[in-house]
Amino acid sequence: MLDMKFLRSNPDVVKENIRKKFQDHKLPLVDEVIELDQQYRNAKVRGDELRAQRKSKSKQIGGLMGKGDKEGAEALKAEVNAMGEELAALEASEDELQKKIRQIMLVIPNIIDESVPIGKDDSENVEIERFGEPVVPDFEVPYHVDIMEKLKGIDLDAARKTSGNGFYYLCGDIARLHSSILSYARDFMIGRGFTYYVPPFMIRSEVVTGVMSFDEMENMMYKIEGEDLYLIGTSEHSMIGKFIDTILPEENLPQTLTSYSPCFRKEVGAHGIEERGVYRIHQFEKQEMIVVCKPEESMKWFDVLWNNTVDFFRTLDIPVRTLECCSGDLADLKVKSLDVEAWSPRQQKYFEVGSCSNLGDAQARRLGIRVKNAEGAKYFAHTLNNTVVAPPRMLIAFLENNLNEDGSIRIPEALRPYMGGMEKIEVK
Repeated sequence: MLDMKFLRSNPDVVKENIRKKFQDHKLPLVDEVIELDQQYRNAKVRGDELRAQRKSKSKQIGGLMGKGDKEGAEALKAEVNAMGEELAALEASEDELQKKIRQIMLVIPNIIDESVPIGKDDSENVEIERFGEPVVPDFEVPYHVDIMEKLKGIDLDAARKTSGNGFYYLCGDIARLHSSILSYARDFMIGRGFTYYVPPFMIRSEVVTGVMSFDEMENMMYKIEGEDLYLIGTSEHSMIGKFIDTILPEENLPQTLTSYSPCFRKEVGAHGIEERGVYRIHQFEKQEMIVVCKPEESMKWFDVLWNNTVDFFRTLDIPVRTLECCSGDLADLKVKSLDVEAWSPRQQKYFEVGSCSNLGDAQARRLGIRVKNAEGAKYFAHTLNNTVVAPPRMLIAFLENNLNEDGSIRIPEALRPYMGGMEKIEVK
């Protein structure tokens, strides 16, 4: 959410940013919110005037009564009562105007960083760098579900009976592999100085609207019927929500956190849900990283975060590349975003396995997350998040890149301690 003072002083900058994001239908909102803001400030000025006049006249009433001027006192009382009625109407108007202003400000997109490439959608994202050599083996790489089924590691048919499409049972060595990757990711991030958390898996609506846009909320979140609670789509939601309405001492920054959670997503949209596959699903588990920092340090932390994911995947012998998200592919709260994509030998292309985002002060402004410096001045923090790893989607890349010709799966050295020393998963 933008600062109203900034929008009021820079309407053309805000409109140009909307055009860069190809959201021209939001352009009228800028003028509309400026007009509402003017009405709100006029009402506030008038309200302050009335309060001062009412206080003054109330004092005069006592003086007139002391002099025996009852008629004059009653006349002033009538004026004070009329002021009270006008003031009550103004206060109601102020509340209503504030609500309207906030509703509009929540849908006006954040100002993107000047380094973000301009483009309409994800087809115009820009490749930045590749890490590791993509390899296509001289044998056929089966579909990932076929690999898992051959290893007796997945049961989609039973999951469809219990829960429908978009769910799965993992079992045996594949289930162990799934858990081992998450345990390794936890320790990997702890080793990089991040504090480990297991957060709440449900959050209230005020946190939901604080961490994401309305479009994201509608397409992602499951609401708990009869409760002001939503299942989280990522642990970033509850981890950023942890700081709601707090003032952090500047010396306590940065906050560098890594969190595990199950994630639940409706996955509404054109992609749909595969009957056979674990790429786009309703339920998965994820290790996340979150940073709360000073504004001048957020771009430095942005680079640290995505490099962590690249390094993690390379320790598992998975080639990856980084992709700069263009303006039209950025969610409204984001200042800058970069996807990490893993190599698929079967498809002979890269696919997304993580997303690193700098949200500037947008989430902090919505949630009231402020920092107090040594001089006592307060300002809004910057927040960032990035995926460490999100199996079972990541399992697709892992299985394809570590597949042997006989159908067995090689276990990279970094993961072997979490697999009981196992060097490969054998075909059953």
